[in-house]
Amino acid sequence: MFPHLTSLGIHDPTQIERYTLRQEALKDVLKIYFHKQRGELFAKSVKFKYPRQVKNVLVDSGSHQYKEVTEINRNLTLVIDELNRITTPEQLSESDLKEKILNDLRHLEKVVTSKIHEIETDLMKLK
Repeated sequence: MFPHLTSLGIHDPTQIERYTLRQEALKDVLKIYFHKQRGELFAKSVKFKYPRQVKNVLVDSGSHQYKEVTEINRNLTLVIDELNRITTPEQLSESDLKEKILNDLRHLEKVVTSKIHEIETDLMKLK
C-alpha cells in the first residue's frame, strides 16, 4: 500500500504523525515524526537526505546559454505523495509561518557556524 515508505524501512506507516521537508545546499532533508508512544518523553523521528537533481536548462537559444538548475528528487516526490495520503498537510497561519521561518534561520545559522568551525579546525591542522 505504501511501497516507497516501506523501502525506507517504515513498516507501520499508520504510526506517522507528520513530516517536514527542507533544503540544505544540494540536498532535500525529509524528517518523519511518529506518534509519541506511552512512556516516551519525545516522539521518535527519522531523517532522510535526498540529493537534488541538477539539470542544464537552455536560457537563450540565440546565444546557446544554459543555466544550471536543481529540482527535487523523483523518489522523494513519490515518498511525499504517500506521506500526504497518511497525514494532513498543515495550513500555517501567518504567525506560525513567521515562527517556522525564524526556526529555519536559526537552524541555518547553526549549520553555517558548525561548518565554519570545521573548516577553521582543518586550517589549523595545516600550520
